[in-house]
Amino acid sequence: MKYTGSKSAAAIRVLAADAVEKAKSGHPGAPMGMADIATVLWQQHLSHNPANPLWPNRDRFVLSNGHGSMLQYALLHLSGYDLPIEELSNFRQLHSKTPGHPEYGYTPGVETTTGPLGAGIANAVGMAIAEKTLAAQFNKPDYALVDHFTYCFLGDGCLMEGISHESCSLAGTLGLGKLIAFYDDNGISIDGEVEGWFTDDTTKRFESYGWHVIANVDGHDSEAIAAAIEQAKSQSDKPTLISCKTVIGFGSPNKGGSHSSHGAPLGADEVTLMREFLNWKDEAFSIPDDVYQQWDAKKAGGERESAWNSLFADYEDAYPAEAKEFKRRVIDRTLPENFAETSAEFVHTCQQEMSDMATRKASQNTIGHFASQLPELLGGSADLAGSNLTLWPEVKGLQDDPAGNYIYYGVREFGMSAIMNGIALHGGFVPFGATFLMFMEYARNAVRMASLMKAKDIFVYTHDSIGQGEDGPTHQPVEQLANLRMTPNLSTWRPCDATETAQAWRQALLKDGPSALVFTRQGTHALPRDASQVDNIAKGGYTLKDADDAKLILIATGSEVNLAMNAAQQLEDEGISVRVVSMPSTSYFDQQDKTYRDSVLPADIPKLAIEAAHSDFWYKYIGSNGDILGMTTFGESAPGGVLMEHFGFTTGNVVKKAKALLN
Repeated sequence: MKYTGSKSAAAIRVLAADAVEKAKSGHPGAPMGMADIATVLWQQHLSHNPANPLWPNRDRFVLSNGHGSMLQYALLHLSGYDLPIEELSNFRQLHSKTPGHPEYGYTPGVETTTGPLGAGIANAVGMAIAEKTLAAQFNKPDYALVDHFTYCFLGDGCLMEGISHESCSLAGTLGLGKLIAFYDDNGISIDGEVEGWFTDDTTKRFESYGWHVIANVDGHDSEAIAAAIEQAKSQSDKPTLISCKTVIGFGSPNKGGSHSSHGAPLGADEVTLMREFLNWKDEAFSIPDDVYQQWDAKKAGGERESAWNSLFADYEDAYPAEAKEFKRRVIDRTLPENFAETSAEFVHTCQQEMSDMATRKASQNTIGHFASQLPELLGGSADLAGSNLTLWPEVKGLQDDPAGNYIYYGVREFGMSAIMNGIALHGGFVPFGATFLMFMEYARNAVRMASLMKAKDIFVYTHDSIGQGEDGPTHQPVEQLANLRMTPNLSTWRPCDATETAQAWRQALLKDGPSALVFTRQGTHALPRDASQVDNIAKGGYTLKDADDAKLILIATGSEVNLAMNAAQQLEDEGISVRVVSMPSTSYFDQQDKTYRDSVLPADIPKLAIEAAHSDFWYKYIGSNGDILGMTTFGESAPGGVLMEHFGFTTGNVVKKAKALLN
């Protein structure tokens, strides 16, 4: 058999094989199998500028089958991004720009972190939503300011994962015509030929979603690939799946087409045979000048961006207000001027009003207030809007208005959260999405990925504890708060009343990174504070009620702060002075300097932590002379108040535990 592919594609294959071989680790099969598809897409269609990976109107490229990361690194290097050949030869090594899976923020041109299969296609759906909604909000006649495609490569594993169903189903419903996915249909996964465990009719599946499907494209025929892309780009009202028949490890004479090329080096002898087959004469990590010339996208990319800059300048003259807002939201990614000050005023107003309500209701009020100031706020809920209380009077669903501000995600917690990641990474929006705290478990991987990438998502979780009540232990979170709090880069808030809720939302909006806001179904009482205490909420933990010569400190969060205040009053009536510390965000409290933390929680005073969640989290705050009133079992089905009493969350039990500490 003679190699008839291009030298450009051969360069991808040898770079992938050489990098994996040197690292003695990696996945050469997918990069080698998809090299022809990638060459056609990147050389003939992808609109991007290697000199400016953040050009707003670039096409987005997502490698959902992220184990094939050397494909992306080869493309970025060859096209002219700031990714020198030395980085490719340092594949999978400490501090390199070429980690084992594509990592957002590590490598110029990588749009999202991929690796958990299926998450990348969901991110791509989010990017396509952001593109379509931004276009509807900002484009004018003769000014297509936002006009780019989102391309996604995905494999069999991505389609086996349930998240691909969640996200692709919604993509079809929303008619995301600028989303084009390439399915690497090679019939191989790590365990071997997939026909033993994956026999779906993918064409019919995606047609049922409302996608345009181009089936049975020869993934090694450049003309067929180019024709399919042209056809996909002409389809304006549906996303497109291009199903490409490929040979995994194409170019490897003995391992091509086999699972042995999927996730392991080919071996030195096989790499030599591959070079002979590809007619590649150069040594490892040496690319001929003529190949670099074929790939170099800097000149064309610079011309595209320059043309767009001219368009934007004309747009700015014709629509100065819209141009200023576009620059703020999309290019600079900043909040409106003075937002920090005006939002602080709102928090103080909430304190002055002193309204009793469930914190989920306080959250709804806060959303309504901030949404009027932040057109970039793009809300949503996983089919629980009426329970999560995420709707506000000005809501416009994207299914009715592409320029809207709300996504009805349906029962798709995982898909919602991963789509939010794509929206946040695209730019122009601050997404929030809501579900019950218990169902964070469905979405856990997407929350972790948001934290890993420091994406500015706001995850809204209601029905925060056994206080949820009658739905029982399947719906009552116990260990989830600890999980969220221990996630690096994620800020978690569990406020106790409307004032703390407003401050939690404010901090989430001010932060450059993800936040989890956890709210009650059960009602809470507004608590008295002075102005300095209101400001100190932003520190995550503060003294809510103090006493001269306090003998004991009660630490609480959420609705249990009311319980702590009631217990403190009873103890003081009995002559025992007590300090109450509200700790809405351990994440923020831990970031404060030691002097402040010690002033709130002095080491020498006994402490009782009170929270209707797993007790083990609180040991680091109570020290050696403290105790915890928390959960160590699952809940039960009963009214919330009955459960709180059953599990010991009563004033009497807090007082009893407090006295035991002092004795």
